Amino acid sequence: MRRLPVGVMRSPGQGSMEAEQERLLVERAQNDPLAFAALYEVYADRVYNYIYQRTGNRHDAEDLTARTFVKAFAHLEGYVFRGIPFSAWLYRIAHNAVANWHRDRSRRQVVSLDALAAHAEDGDHPEDVTQSREEQRALLKAIRRLPAERQQLLILKFSDGLKNAEIARIMGRTEGAIKSLYHRTLLALRRDFQAHRMD
Repeated sequence: MRRLPVGVMRSPGQGSMEAEQERLLVERAQNDPLAFAALYEVYADRVYNYIYQRTGNRHDAEDLTARTFVKAFAHLEGYVFRGIPFSAWLYRIAHNAVANWHRDRSRRQVVSLDALAAHAEDGDHPEDVTQSREEQRALLKAIRRLPAERQQLLILKFSDGLKNAEIARIMGRTEGAIKSLYHRTLLALRRDFQAHRMD
């Protein structure tokens, strides 16, 4: 499975598939199980990255990605396009797999958002690099203190580069609700980050 290197973010909309193309791939896979491989090729990296950001563990992310696709394959006949794209349906399966993983381990959800930490360029002064790394760690801690739903929103927006409409379908919300949640999340993140930097 090809994965984005940790730290690589997609630009908004990158990796998105036109609805008609997606619908045709799904129909082919429903009629020919071997055609499911094309859906896997399109979505495997995105699903893996989504799960990895939620678990922070490569081994578990690979296992949960496999489970997600096995479940999608097993239930593909039941998928009917009703305005909700296949990708949203697939992300819902991945989301449920991650939720079960956390529940089964009875631990607090921790998101590995190291992908948001930018690497210092060669030639930076050691003091600047140290300060930058401290700020990155503080930001990641602030993100991890957010409720799971807000962490999920940030992962889908910045790591997967999804648009608000796609995020809304995945999270079962309206696009307006996602915009509002995003705005509130950024405000809360800024307040938390600044408060803890003062400590």
